[in-house]
Amino acid sequence: MKNKVRELRQAANMTQQQLAELVYVSSRTIISLEKGQYNPSLLLAYRIACVFGTTVENLYCLAENKALEDQQYEDLQ
Repeated sequence: MKNKVRELRQAANMTQQQLAELVYVSSRTIISLEKGQYNPSLLLAYRIACVFGTTVENLYCLAENKALEDQQYEDLQ
């Protein structure tokens, strides 16, 4: 799932380890999130959004991800 975690973290001049400590996960989890290899729990997504003063919808590009998923389903029909 596309997200803005890396973009917002870098704009805040924050390391992966610093973000991990703020949201109570390992730096490995942050790395996986940034690579789009891991979809977080709603609570973790909310914690990250709060760190950056944004919404979960914005952080995880939900409108864009929904449109991409909708298109994939339409292509299957």
